[in-house]
Amino acid sequence: MKTVKSPFKFKGGVHPDYNKELARDMPIERLPLPGELVISMSQHLGAPAKCIVKAGDEVKRGQVIGEKNGFISVLVRASADGKVKAVEKRLGPAGSSADAVILETVPPEDNNPAPILPPLDWKTATREELLKRVEEAGICGMGGAGFPTSVKLNPPPGKRCEYLVLNGAECEPYLTADFRVMLERADRIRVGVEIMRKILGMCAVRIAIEDNKPEAITAMEKAFADIEGNVEIVRLPVLYPQGSEKHQIYATVGRIVPEPPALPIDVGCVVENVGTVAAIADAVEKGEPLLERVTTVSGDAVATPKNILAPSGTKYSDLVAFCGGEKEHPAKIISGGTMMGFAVSSLDIATTKTTSGLLLLSSRKVFQYGSQACINCGRCLRACPMNLNPAEISKAVEADDIKTAENAHVMTCIECGACSFGCPAYRTITQFCRRAKASIRARMAAERAAAAAAKAAEDAKKEAK
Repeated sequence: MKTVKSPFKFKGGVHPDYNKELARDMPIERLPLPGELVISMSQHLGAPAKCIVKAGDEVKRGQVIGEKNGFISVLVRASADGKVKAVEKRLGPAGSSADAVILETVPPEDNNPAPILPPLDWKTATREELLKRVEEAGICGMGGAGFPTSVKLNPPPGKRCEYLVLNGAECEPYLTADFRVMLERADRIRVGVEIMRKILGMCAVRIAIEDNKPEAITAMEKAFADIEGNVEIVRLPVLYPQGSEKHQIYATVGRIVPEPPALPIDVGCVVENVGTVAAIADAVEKGEPLLERVTTVSGDAVATPKNILAPSGTKYSDLVAFCGGEKEHPAKIISGGTMMGFAVSSLDIATTKTTSGLLLLSSRKVFQYGSQACINCGRCLRACPMNLNPAEISKAVEADDIKTAENAHVMTCIECGACSFGCPAYRTITQFCRRAKASIRARMAAERAAAAAAKAAEDAKKEAK
């Protein structure tokens, strides 16, 4: 195992104020069990889980309360003992609503309960047994969209993973949850890598960490010192969005992922967040499903920024209370980081498996602005890491010309926010891109439905004859 500097630098990118010093030195603290959890059925990319409990049911920690509802879906388990108060639509961090189980929690009777799933010896377990464990543990990507991990670790026929890339960049401002996991749980990450290599085959491993995390690099060097095979820690230059999986693949192995619908596996790569890798280790060796995660609570309006290990479904208000409450009234609350996170209007929203951060920012850190006309300065073009023309796309969407935006490859946009960050006219370019992509996806879904209906009608005619 060796540590190297990244030999590749992607085009574009920006340098926001990182503000990580607020929480980076705060060790992970476990949150006392809240009295109520709001456990969403939509904690991952793809179809929401199908809720299988109802009001009045008593559930145990780790019990399945939401079944997979499709190939791209993840099951949901209760993150505490308790009684179901209700099953109702609740608002999520990104602004959409989904069914959620409102759980009135009960403190555990045993502080050392038996494993929820039978522990496995990964050295003797088969690949199929390990894949099944990842699926039944309800693990999804914990660093971004929440792609089902069991699907990612099972490449389709004809595809092979040559490089397993561990995403430890954590380039979003303020967030330090992954940093603390690398410092405090490096041994679990090591075990997770061994398990994933057995599932994927003995692929090469690249551990990607930005240069502003030297302590994490040291911790990972120690944990992986005696690992066998082609393993490298790659020091990345500090540049947002280094955490994007496409750019991380380029920065570590020099491969370029083509435009959608191409995926990293199409260039022989699988990328997983370091927190996800540690969760895989716990699911296999300890029989512990993904029921909790580390979330950074930070910002200048919170009394004491912290990195908190909390059960999924914890309300933001409980996280803030554990941090000593508000130091002053926040002018803005963000779920996630300042670049790709979502502004929320209430602390009643609850955490999910992908909740990496919660930021409370004072009026000194935010300001009101009005979006103006594009001045054609080109800053968004220079900032875009995907080589797009954000100005052209935003103007097309503003004119409701979605076709032009599509022809300008808007579907390639990763919504990193670099274009909006650098725009002197304060144009909401990223939001324009999201709007265009949503419209295109809706059109494509309608076309697929129409094609399916036409085929069904044609098949019915043939049967009638």
